[in-house]
Amino acid sequence: MMPSSAEPWPWRRAVVAGGAGFLGSHLCERLLKGGVEVDCADNLVTGSAENIAHLIGIPGFRFVNCDVVDASCARQLPGPYDLVLHFACPASPADYLSLPLETLETLETLDAGSLGTRNLLSLAARDGARLLLASTSEVYGDPLVHPQREDYWGNVNPVGPRSVYDESKRFSEALVTAHAAAEGTNAGIVRLFNTYGPRMRAHDGRAVPTFICQALAGEPLTVSGDGGQTRSLCYVDDTVEGVLRVAASRSVRPVNIGGSDETTVLEIARRVVKLTDSASRVEYMDRPADDPARRRPDTTLARELFGWEPRVSWEDGLEQTIAYFASRTGPTAEPPARDL
Repeated sequence: MMPSSAEPWPWRRAVVAGGAGFLGSHLCERLLKGGVEVDCADNLVTGSAENIAHLIGIPGFRFVNCDVVDASCARQLPGPYDLVLHFACPASPADYLSLPLETLETLETLDAGSLGTRNLLSLAARDGARLLLASTSEVYGDPLVHPQREDYWGNVNPVGPRSVYDESKRFSEALVTAHAAAEGTNAGIVRLFNTYGPRMRAHDGRAVPTFICQALAGEPLTVSGDGGQTRSLCYVDDTVEGVLRVAASRSVRPVNIGGSDETTVLEIARRVVKLTDSASRVEYMDRPADDPARRRPDTTLARELFGWEPRVSWEDGLEQTIAYFASRTGPTAEPPARDL
């Protein structure tokens, strides 16, 4: 039986690589609440110390400023661990488009594997821990199958502007799968779709934080193309629950974790305007190259194998996310939204 959100998780100690990021910080918090000691490893390139400031000083939590690409990082993570969560990679368009080499080097092919993923697989093997890789809906590219099932191979442009992220994750999935098959590593994969919520960065180029900040500032909401492309939003609390349920299993196969609320980007903008009571209008901009036309996960595996499905409505999720950004200080005007 998989743990519910009210039950403790079956680990004593975990390391969360990328734990100071948006999603990583929520995972650290949820694990601590479940009675798990947490080492948060992050080089703070895209993560933020502010995301974990409220966790500093809590018994069982430790922050380690290190880069998983560097082999010395493992020496700063003595463990032993029961769980290794690999969430260390630039994940937003603003990050992987402005940091293409860093994105690839975090998962750079070297000898028989990639540095970051290989180092964390070695760490998991050292302690006999369960490793879970955070992958992405981007492995499906601009999908020709809808909704996207885990057995769909995808439609990815290997030399397009998004390829630094798409291909790094596809390769990392292959590495994890090979280690599980050849070495017997207890490793799994989650493919995440359009997670949003508090602690997203205002300037990361994703539509939800960009639209919210623009609406709060009374600025036009910048929608790419005609706004007819679809996305499936999933609030961060639901994503965290899904991730940890897969982590608590011995599943090797990739598992989609994402929302069932498929809607157009234009409708997301309109929802934000309504919930912020903003007078902002919508402006249209050129659509980015290789921008997926439709995106919605088939979450049958997550539901049938792990009893998981999203529970937070889009109204509640957006309201909580808006409240977070409304509480922030400083300028809220944003560059144009490029993607979710």
